[in-house]
Amino acid sequence: MTNTKNNNRLKSLLSIAMLTALAVAADMFLRIPGIGGFLTYEPKDVILTIGAFIFGPIAGLIMSLLVCLIEMITVSTTGPIGLLMNFLASGVFVGVSSVIYWRRKTLPRAIIGLIAGSLSMLLIMLLWNYIMTPLYMGVPREAVLELFVPLLIPFNLLKAGLNSALILFLYKGVVTALRKSRLIPARESNDGEKRKANTILMVSISAVLVITLILVMLIFAGKL
Repeated sequence: MTNTKNNNRLKSLLSIAMLTALAVAADMFLRIPGIGGFLTYEPKDVILTIGAFIFGPIAGLIMSLLVCLIEMITVSTTGPIGLLMNFLASGVFVGVSSVIYWRRKTLPRAIIGLIAGSLSMLLIMLLWNYIMTPLYMGVPREAVLELFVPLLIPFNLLKAGLNSALILFLYKGVVTALRKSRLIPARESNDGEKRKANTILMVSISAVLVITLILVMLIFAGKL
């Protein structure tokens, strides 16, 4: 029993490593830079979310962080600030989507999760662009606000919508391939593990929201 459990864990780690590598490849070779002058689309969140749907929200967040770290030291030119923004975008989308789907794995839950993840990512990215863009680009916050409607909102919604459609299209095929390769069992994760993952993720998301709100208050107080 112990050997079987350890073997399944090893197979899960191998699968997570493979998906992480695919996400890195998608980030490097399928990226479309220069949208609106400074935005970049890359489909890494598709693979990261599929991984989170299979292995849980915590695995998805770890994969997201690893991919964003590799992106920072390879193709990105924005340094630690870019790392923070990329991880927030991917982490919120992947985390919120997967924590809803992970509780009950059905197609309606997947769709609800992706919609919630898309809207959460939009809100977080608008707030953090408002906070961070003036700091590293040296532009007034009024200029950032002027980009919300013509650029930032449409870009984030289109990005999330395209990624969501690709996730729904590819997910079943990826799961089937992994099961045929015996890299994942027919049944994944017990209820206790799901509840633990949900709790950790909700604490993490709450921390991001609290930090965001504190920074917004400091901006309006003239401290930033």
